[in-house]
Amino acid sequence: MIIRKPADIPSSEITDERLYLSRRAFIGTAGALGLLAATGGASSLLACTTRDEGESAGGVAPDDELTPYEDVTSYNNFFEFGTDKADPQHNARGFVTRPWSVAVAGLVKKPGTYALEDFLQPHRIEDRVYRMRCVEGWSMVIPWRGVPLKDMIARFEPLPGAKFVEFETLHDPKRMPGQRRPVLTWPYREGLRLDEAMHPLTLMVTGLYGKELPNQNGAPLRLVIPWKYGFKGIKSIVAMRFVEQQPLNTWQEAAPHEYGFYANVNPNVDHPRWSQAKERRIGEFRRRDTLMFNGYADQVASLYAGMDLRKHY
Repeated sequence: MIIRKPADIPSSEITDERLYLSRRAFIGTAGALGLLAATGGASSLLACTTRDEGESAGGVAPDDELTPYEDVTSYNNFFEFGTDKADPQHNARGFVTRPWSVAVAGLVKKPGTYALEDFLQPHRIEDRVYRMRCVEGWSMVIPWRGVPLKDMIARFEPLPGAKFVEFETLHDPKRMPGQRRPVLTWPYREGLRLDEAMHPLTLMVTGLYGKELPNQNGAPLRLVIPWKYGFKGIKSIVAMRFVEQQPLNTWQEAAPHEYGFYANVNPNVDHPRWSQAKERRIGEFRRRDTLMFNGYADQVASLYAGMDLRKHY
């Protein structure tokens, strides 16, 4: 058997996205992808562990086919690169994500500005297949690669007063042409309750389909919370702040009558301009029923026990 150095492994040998389209193929190749991530390639910064997240943490049913890589990377909401779904793929091509750093501030014992390598280095990366639901009514099933956010948060040691985590996207209109227009108040901000951020499903994503995260999907770091609408998944993160008071997220500031802080997928609470009861999976013509908490109710419903989910939308 010939063992090559990481630098000798060409990108062409990373598993083709078409193999992922079979769930069995995804499970069967997970070990090989873990070896690639541990020895070189896009995830060389991390020691990698992979596992099938299907019916446990991932919540993806056996009949949920993965959305093709071409659709995942060409149909995006990323207003920093344009408001049309096709804009990010074209406008983010020259976006440079190295060097990159993340500022950690607020109510933590270990604040600081961490280079991307240092921010990621201590943690283990995992492959997770998640359903994703957009507030506009379309959905995807995506094989993400990333670090459970709870592991990162534990490293920074939040103080007792920390109740929420606020995230911020890079603000650089020269590199992000969509920020040259006042479509939203820049930079983009999002927030989670600390227990939501610490939930095992919440993922700080560094890649998808076994590859490095494409620019149009939020490189080099984005958030994925699969039981919430997609706008909560803030992209190109440069800051995390641990705070006591609930932060104001960008879409809530822009249209508070349409977008709340929690953004939990709830088919019983309509958007003021359209129903949320149905959704269309990208690549399908039929519309399917929207699942409560996007199908993750068994794992996350307890986070909202006793809350009025029509009020806290």
